[in-house]
Amino acid sequence: MDAERKVVVGVDGSDSSVEALRLAARLAPGLGARVHAVACWHFPEMYAGYIPPDFEAFETSAAKILAQGIEKAFGPDVPETLTSELVRGPAPATLVEAAAGAAMLVVGRRGHGGFMGLHLGSVSTACVAHAECPVLVVHTKDDHERTHHFRRGAASRDAHRDTHKDPGRDAPVDTATR
Repeated sequence: MDAERKVVVGVDGSDSSVEALRLAARLAPGLGARVHAVACWHFPEMYAGYIPPDFEAFETSAAKILAQGIEKAFGPDVPETLTSELVRGPAPATLVEAAAGAAMLVVGRRGHGGFMGLHLGSVSTACVAHAECPVLVVHTKDDHERTHHFRRGAASRDAHRDTHKDPGRDAPVDTATR
């Protein structure tokens, strides 16, 4: 296995980032890679000059989130090849940079952002748009059970189909004779 080949995973403590870690650990051996978990921390520029920055507190908090995410994903069975890194900088740019030359970048669909109606969060969208390697966006089970407008439409179609069954509708079709 090439020691430099890696699957980079963005970890922010969200359920989808924990699932991203688990999935990356399953995929990495098949890619001949190791898992590299990255947590980002950033002091928002809008506070510069108004609040004295406590960079140590931001870094400590991010380190705790990274450790908890790894613990939640693997418990005591942390993969031997897993490495982790705490990086100062905005998550989108930092993850894209960390994934330069990687076999894959794996991120959760949404983190802890405030726009619940979005199907993809800003970080996962930026990673998909700008990473030079393949990007896998991981959904959690809860993501699939939410009632987005696509899900509501599917549910009403299924209910309609159940009440108006067509006996020939679900019959196997032999396309070779058509």
